[in-house]
Parts: sequence; structure tokens; C-alpha cells
Amino acid sequence: MKNYLLLFSFLLILLGCKNDIDTTIKEDKLNSVQNEFAIIIHGGAGTILKKNMSDEKEAAYKAKLEEAIKVGHTILKNGGTSAEAVMKTIQVMEESPLFNAGKGAVFTHEETNELDASFMDGKTLNAGAVAGVTNVKSPIELAIKVMTDSDHVMLSGKGASVFAKEKGLEIVDPSYFYTERRFKSLQRIKNRNKTELDHDDKKAAFYDADIKNAKFGTVGCVALDKNGNIAAGTSTGGMTNKRWGRIGDAPIIGSGTYANNLTCGVSSTGWGEYFIRSQVAYDISAQMEYQQKTLKEATKDVIQNKLTKLGGTGGVVALDKKGNMSFEFNTAGMYRASMDEKGNLVVKIYKE
Repeated sequence: MKNYLLLFSFLLILLGCKNDIDTTIKEDKLNSVQNEFAIIIHGGAGTILKKNMSDEKEAAYKAKLEEAIKVGHTILKNGGTSAEAVMKTIQVMEESPLFNAGKGAVFTHEETNELDASFMDGKTLNAGAVAGVTNVKSPIELAIKVMTDSDHVMLSGKGASVFAKEKGLEIVDPSYFYTERRFKSLQRIKNRNKTELDHDDKKAAFYDADIKNAKFGTVGCVALDKNGNIAAGTSTGGMTNKRWGRIGDAPIIGSGTYANNLTCGVSSTGWGEYFIRSQVAYDISAQMEYQQKTLKEATKDVIQNKLTKLGGTGGVVALDKKGNMSFEFNTAGMYRASMDEKGNLVVKIYKE
């Protein structure tokens, strides 16, 4: 009988060890890195419908998205930093008139271009941002320079331009940002609002439907490098016909951009006032950190539930510390692309 009890005890110990081993294997599998490095981008979200898009225009957007993300992917593949990948990728889009950032920025009510950008380093939680810049060729480069070469997080207007010049960044004449397409969009909106006001329509609000649907070109990027560091950046021309020095979510850390190596990196695009009020980018990270949600669960809850209930429209691209990626938006479309460590490329525009 004593021998049977010893044998039974031994079997229980073996079973317990097996369960511990199985649990460890499951946890290791759960915590394993899906991608050693990865990159994800957006070119804005909004009322982007295939019926309104010519084949040539669609091809142009997809080609530029592919060009931009491959620049960043190559940097990461060769062991470069996530910060460099984010900056170089966004610069490709800033230099394209297709997007509402840099060269393709929309016009203010005063018929000028005022540019915003932000960047965050997930390792240090350091960040830099600029707002209302009018003569700096690459706002995202300036945002990074604010982070690395100043004691501040955000600079604006003339002060940001002075800082950029002192740091040797490329300064351009404001006319560099002029595009006929964006200028005509402003005139259409101003003419429409004037007509409505002439007819005593007091509801001709600043945030009319044309404005809300004509600002889906903000660009953003999130990258994870081989050292496990996440970086995120966003650049925009803001809202067409904006007045009074209006600033949206793009340069606001926690709203338009956020990165934390413990959780994820996020870049937002959409109706900025709602993203600021919701602190969209940070909320996604917080849900992952404090509620142990997956990246997909967090992005879906924030965009499809919390933001939508508030009345906000737009989306995010996000990437977590394991290299998982998420596109999430509540609009008809979002210009977007991603690449993983194996080079698998995804480029999409419409809701699918």
C-alpha cells in the first residue's frame, strides 16, 4: 500500500511538471515576436470611394504608398533605427502633392499653408512637435529636431521656423507648398460658405461637410526596429479653410502620435478636434498596458466605439512591441500600407 502511495505521488508530481512545462510553452509562444521588425503607414482617412477615384489616380496613390513604405522597410532591414525609418518614410509623402502634408498641404482661410507634425520615441518616451510652420520643407524632420536638440516638446509658428534655420534644416519659400488642386478646393469651400451666408443661412458653420471630407491626406508612420524600439510620427497641413491659428491632433502627443516600447506606436488621421478630446493614440496604448488588451482589441474599441460615439471620424495605424500591426478606421477609406520582416507588402485604400 505504501508503494502505491509513493507511485501515485510520483505520478502527480510528473503531471504537475508537465502542466508547468505546457504553460511555459504557451506563454513563450504568446510572448514570442511575430515580426523582428515591421512598418505601417497611412496617407489619411475619409470619404474615399472607389466610384470617385479614376484608375490613374488610384494607381498613383498606391505607387506612392509603396514607394514610401519600402524606403522605411529597407532602413529597418539593414539594421537602421525606427526613428530614421519613420522620418524618411514620411518625407517621401511630404514631398508628394497627393497628400495633405508638406508639398500637398491644404490652404488656410487666409490662403496660406500652415504645417504641423509630431514624433515620439517609444524607448525614452521623448517627443517633439511643431505647429503652424510655413517655410520648413520637412515638418517631420523639424519635429524630430525639436525632440533631440531642444528642451521642449512643441514649438510653433515663427519660433519653430527660427529654430529650424538655426539647426540647419532646409528652409523654402512658402510658395513651395502651393498646388493648384488644394487652392481650388479652398475657393470652392469659401464660395459655398459665402453663398450660404448671403442667403442668411446662419448654419453655414466652419465645420461644414465639405471641410470634414476634404482633409483626408494627413500622413503617418509607425516602425519597429531590430532593437525592439518603436517610433511613431505624423505630418499634416491640417484642415482646409482653417482659421485663427487652428491646430488639430497631428502635433499633439497622445492624440495624433504616441509610442511606448511597452505597448505600441500609433499615428492618427481624421477630424482632429475629436482625436484631441479622446486622446486616441494614448488611449490605445493605455488599454493595452492597463487592461491587457491586444493591439487589435484596443484599436477597435477606441475607433469603432469610443470615437464613433463621440461623433469623430478617422482612423489609426498602429504597431505593437511584437510586430503585430493594425489598420482601424470608421470612414469609407484610408490610404494605408504595411510591410513585415519577410517583406510581405499590403497596400489598400478602400474599406474591405
